[in-house]
Amino acid sequence: MGRVGAARPISRAAAVAGLAAVTLFGVATAAAAHVTVNPRTAEQGSYAKVAFRVPNERDDAGTTKLQVDLPLDHAVASVSVRPLPGWKVKVEKKKLPTPIKSHDGELTEAVATITWSGGRIDPGQFQEFDVSMGPLPTDTDRMVFKALQTYSGGEVVRWDQDPGTGGQEPEHPAPVLSLTPKGAAAQPVAAKGPTVTARDSDTASDGTARLLGTAGIALGLIGSAVGGYGLRRGRSRQ
Repeated sequence: MGRVGAARPISRAAAVAGLAAVTLFGVATAAAAHVTVNPRTAEQGSYAKVAFRVPNERDDAGTTKLQVDLPLDHAVASVSVRPLPGWKVKVEKKKLPTPIKSHDGELTEAVATITWSGGRIDPGQFQEFDVSMGPLPTDTDRMVFKALQTYSGGEVVRWDQDPGTGGQEPEHPAPVLSLTPKGAAAQPVAAKGPTVTARDSDTASDGTARLLGTAGIALGLIGSAVGGYGLRRGRSRQ
């Protein structure tokens, strides 16, 4: 009877451990389910290819439109969009508050908004929208891209809150591209033309591995605590 009685608190502890693991995984997944720019970093002054990754967060509607605003206070002279089957793209330019110098002379206007529409991202799916841009600004360490995600039911989610440089993340953070000083980037960056610092599949795999690794560590700690508790209970009843 002593052993049976000791097994009951262990079973309850195991159930709590399982619930904690599921909760941890759910919170981590929810925190990652917003519009992001990938890769997350690029070199100042370089040309880069970035992908705006858009997950569908609704179970009863599809994403049918994405609008991304480029920061005009740190404008980019050259912007081009990769065609995406099933989607129409509209690129809008605006006059710059302060002209900037480019290879072709003084730039008085730049791409301000890119809008994809006509396609659909169904529940449980995501899509990536590729943009090549450069040269990237050299007078800032990050670019904040405000994004609007429109669902088939008419709902518009604004991913436009500045996440800052640390602390708690806001509810609807805007995609942020961190810019590193020239020569300080870990990956090689070409001097001319579009460049890819990391494959999208690699980025996704790395994120999944980190998530699973965190969950595994948490489960290991919980398992150790449960085992120690059971051992102490068993000894006390002998």
